[in-house]
Amino acid sequence: MIYMIIENFKDGDAVSVYRRFRDRGRMLPAGLHYHASWVEQSFGRCFQLMECDEPNLLQEWISLWDDLIDFEVVPVNTSEEAVKVMTPRL
Repeated sequence: MIYMIIENFKDGDAVSVYRRFRDRGRMLPAGLHYHASWVEQSFGRCFQLMECDEPNLLQEWISLWDDLIDFEVVPVNTSEEAVKVMTPRL
């Protein structure tokens, strides 16, 4: 399953997030795959596209960052998958 992860940096503290990333990397458990990310120009939020078959892997990863970041996890479909679901309804 693919997830859009919306990260809200606590207290707007992007420096602490980037410092940990520099020092420890993304810290993904085996089976959780990072695809891409985008960061607001104000550095208040980051949007990451992640994929895994076991949702507990997301929670494991989040637990390594939740002192610095508030997370919103949104399961998403690709546009191709959405078209397959919606076409019979049209």
